[in-house]
Amino acid sequence: MDVKQIYLPRMANFCYMLGDLETGTCAVIDPAFDAKKITGEVDAAGYRITHVINTHGHADHVSANADIIKASGATLCIHGADASQVSGFFNRSISRVLGGKGSPAAKCILSDGDIVPVGKTDLRIIHTPGHTPGSICIYADGHLFTGDTLFVGAVGRTDLPGGSFKTLISSIREKLYRLPDETIVWPGHDYGDSPSSTIGREKAENPFT
Repeated sequence: MDVKQIYLPRMANFCYMLGDLETGTCAVIDPAFDAKKITGEVDAAGYRITHVINTHGHADHVSANADIIKASGATLCIHGADASQVSGFFNRSISRVLGGKGSPAAKCILSDGDIVPVGKTDLRIIHTPGHTPGSICIYADGHLFTGDTLFVGAVGRTDLPGGSFKTLISSIREKLYRLPDETIVWPGHDYGDSPSSTIGREKAENPFT
């Protein structure tokens, strides 16, 4: 699997391209703000987008969904607990404020343990509620894409509607920290001292968990 981390400076977001080397197809995780930059990076890498996956429904992670899907015909995937939020009126309004567009409705509704095949690469969905009820992490080939659940040296905020610190910490400890220590952690924002981490490092050093 080919991983490309795409930095979106407006809110220090990270978007990700997950490429299947054998088929030349890819998924894009959490496209926001700048669809042209994201599609340009994907085109330069030589991939075709087949899936857009949102780790949760907040506007700063979905505001480029519409343009990416229009350009590629990709299938939009999100957990069922956040599915109504992603295309709701409030998100559409915030997305426009952020310079993006309202998202279309998801065609692929995810649950814990689902496998999303991208070419011949299988992406495993891990439901990690706490930041939002439908927050997910995505695991494949020793890589973990954590959205706003787990950051480098921090965790996602839980003071927004649907958030729960107790639930978030349980998700991290009971699901993410059971993965191998060498698993690479790719967060949804550039909030730490490095753009990525490992499960082992976060278990040992993250002061919130």
